[in-house]
Amino acid sequence: MTEPLVPIAPRQPSSATGPDASPHLQRGTLGLADIVFFVVAAAAPLTVMAGIAPLAILFGGIGAPVAYLAVGVLLCLFAVGFTAMTPYIRNAGAFYSYIARGLGRPAGLGAALLAVFSYNALQIGIFGAFGFFAATTANDLLGLDLPWPVYAFAGIVVVWFLGFRSINLGAKVLAALLIAETAILLLLAGAILVKGGASGLSLDSFSPGNVFTSKMSAPLGLAVAAFIGFEATAIYREEAREPDRTVPRATYVAIGFLGLFYTFVAWVIVQAFGSGQAVGAAAQNPAEMFFTAMTRYVGGWAADLQRILIVTSLLAALLAFHNAITRYVHVLAAEHTLPAGLGRIHPRHGSPWTAGIAQSLLAAVVVTVFVAIGADPYNQFLLWVNTPGVVGILALQTLSACAVVFFFRRNPATRGEGRLRTLVAPAVAAVLLTVTMGLVCARLDLFTAAAPAVNWSLVALTPAVFLTGVVLAVRMRRRRPDVYARLATTDVDAA
Repeated sequence: MTEPLVPIAPRQPSSATGPDASPHLQRGTLGLADIVFFVVAAAAPLTVMAGIAPLAILFGGIGAPVAYLAVGVLLCLFAVGFTAMTPYIRNAGAFYSYIARGLGRPAGLGAALLAVFSYNALQIGIFGAFGFFAATTANDLLGLDLPWPVYAFAGIVVVWFLGFRSINLGAKVLAALLIAETAILLLLAGAILVKGGASGLSLDSFSPGNVFTSKMSAPLGLAVAAFIGFEATAIYREEAREPDRTVPRATYVAIGFLGLFYTFVAWVIVQAFGSGQAVGAAAQNPAEMFFTAMTRYVGGWAADLQRILIVTSLLAALLAFHNAITRYVHVLAAEHTLPAGLGRIHPRHGSPWTAGIAQSLLAAVVVTVFVAIGADPYNQFLLWVNTPGVVGILALQTLSACAVVFFFRRNPATRGEGRLRTLVAPAVAAVLLTVTMGLVCARLDLFTAAAPAVNWSLVALTPAVFLTGVVLAVRMRRRRPDVYARLATTDVDAA
């Protein structure tokens, strides 16, 4: 049955009263740059490069930079179809809305639960890394020896406060932090290029012999995780200026920047050690590869600054994911899929403040559990909690690409759209994303360093959460048909 192209009237609050029952976030607040800052900050470029790129080089060789370029091209293909649907989807549920309108409401509700689960897994897992790096940096630079949970809980409070305040404050904070972490990487890159690297600049990383090898499956999986969060552009539809133009442009700018920036920085770090020595340097100590290069080419002061900026990079990612989660919850609460109280908007700051409290409390509970069992903050907490989130987002991207194809085939009113945008690009993206998800699942040990039983248990969470949402939707269709009919139909553009 064809889904309606024109959404039903927006939901008005039925039971909540008072000024903080307003159904709207701050309208027309975010411009193109603001949304790009939010989604790029979620990717944490400095942390991805300093913490993950050395592993990509170690496992894939000097051709690893091409993995970031290849994933960027793949996600541009995905974005072609994703943005083609944007004018028809006037709901801020992103994956939830797109999948519901293309594949049906049961799949949409499954996607909604999976999106909330995945973003929470990504955000909460990062608190482990934040606590670990903050504790290490404070100890190394200030001699302050405090356990990592102190910093993790402090981070939860800071992220909650910034999310509670207006979206403008969050955008300004993210802009400053993102510019700082980008600048330190560009400083390193500039110094390496000026000095000609270890043995002269070379394009060996892009030669077919170093790219088309069986070893490249590993860096491809790591590169996919480096782009997580770019699709969140659609979540900010209600707060965007000219959303039909701003959301698609922000999506392309975010993917383009991340793809080119990652490729460039990964290539530059290979030059820092030389094509013949880069893999050996990564094998010797991948965690210190970027710091060694920074000390050698710029100076020890820059390496110390880089350590501080990794902590702020993680803080920026935490805030970006927190904002994405609370807006997902706000959309679901507005449609009574979640308790309506979670959709309350603060009368002064225009933020989804009750959803923010709930998300912060959940993060605090999960951190407490991992502290209680004595888990390592990085090798267990971060990796084990983050990994289901990465798999879940990949699954959602794949379903969204499929949804584009079905949406445009099933809605006669959209037949003026070109087949390249509505069929070819999303179909190719769906196939490639499926292959990529298979590669990630097959090499999950690179993410978790855990036993196969742990890895497959983590993978199984994705279909389990999705199917739970599907079952709930089927039951809702029988028992609460009025709520079922509203799924993914709230028009956030309506006055």
